Amino acid sequence: MERADRILDAAEELILRHGYRKVTVEDIAARAGVGKGTVYLHWRTKDEVFEALLLRESIELVEEFIEMMRRDPSVVRPHRFARESLIAMSRKPLLKAMFTTDLDLLGKLAGHRLRSHDLLAAERVYEVSDRFGLLRTDVPHRSYAMTAAQTGFYVFDGLESGETELDVEARAEALAFTVRQAFEPAAEPPDEVLAAAAEEYISIFQELILPYRKWIYD
Repeated sequence: MERADRILDAAEELILRHGYRKVTVEDIAARAGVGKGTVYLHWRTKDEVFEALLLRESIELVEEFIEMMRRDPSVVRPHRFARESLIAMSRKPLLKAMFTTDLDLLGKLAGHRLRSHDLLAAERVYEVSDRFGLLRTDVPHRSYAMTAAQTGFYVFDGLESGETELDVEARAEALAFTVRQAFEPAAEPPDEVLAAAAEEYISIFQELILPYRKWIYD
């Protein structure tokens, strides 16, 4: 596991510096201080190295949210979750690049959906949100509308509207307001509802990262 992480650390440094297209397995091995064959002991191709890197960052992000929800169950409210996601993603440039389809950085991996169980987890999160009344049910094409709205806050810096560029905290607050007004019921959910929803979210997220970790390190 320590050697695999060292290789992934090297891959992350190189892809952020040069972009996916220009980095080779030989580059990664040299930066990690191992032979090329050692990289192939863990992953069969360059694509798999970078997929493992993205999955590792996904694990880190999901674990952050698990800890946040344990400390404060109100993070499950969609506007709070959206706010914290934008802030957390700003610290993880590869995941942000995946979310915004940054072709310069990720090359052909930009359209990669990581692994299919992500989609199942998203469906389960929506189901929990609906069951606990955290989202409005009258929004047309809701999942599309929420994704489109949130993506805009990741890629639009405000300059085209004549405003100065906003820092991540300001963008996160604007996103939270938008999600709260557009996608959540007016009534405030009770604390016991938030606590119950948080427990289910945590369970979903814990299940999500198990195959991630297994694929990277086994």
